[in-house]
Amino acid sequence: RDYGKSWVYVYLRQLTLDKVKSYVKTGTGWDVSDDGTVFDPNRNLVAIEAKMHHQTGQPKPSVWVAKDKNASEQDMSFSRIGTVQDVSSHPSQQRIHRGVGIFSVSMEVEGGPNVRPTPGMGCEANLCFTLVSLRTWGITDCVAPIVHAPSKWY
Repeated sequence: RDYGKSWVYVYLRQLTLDKVKSYVKTGTGWDVSDDGTVFDPNRNLVAIEAKMHHQTGQPKPSVWVAKDKNASEQDMSFSRIGTVQDVSSHPSQQRIHRGVGIFSVSMEVEGGPNVRPTPGMGCEANLCFTLVSLRTWGITDCVAPIVHAPSKWY
């Protein structure tokens, strides 16, 4: 529900997610929960749910497409083709894109106004990824979508 409007699945290498979790642990002392992630051991990929701004007044994430997929790294340039929400509404774009996602990341820990949670006391932090922008080299047929469980954002 609301997939492509307020959230999307993002696939990344397990090593990348492990590195982010390591940075959080080192910087804050908090362990990071694996809730909401789906691991594909055959491809060594993890699917995570990423939020997207979608309400009026919020900047919506943009999709930028490589002008020339075969250009060298120094000559690579991109053109904006619209917001993720606009692009995902086109049937030809409803596939998995290969590229680089730019995210803001926040951390949530259960607690209350009178109880301050402490790292290492059994609680885990949840990371919240918000997609800011997407640079894509095009659609890939090498990854099958992971459809495991309904969104936790319903």
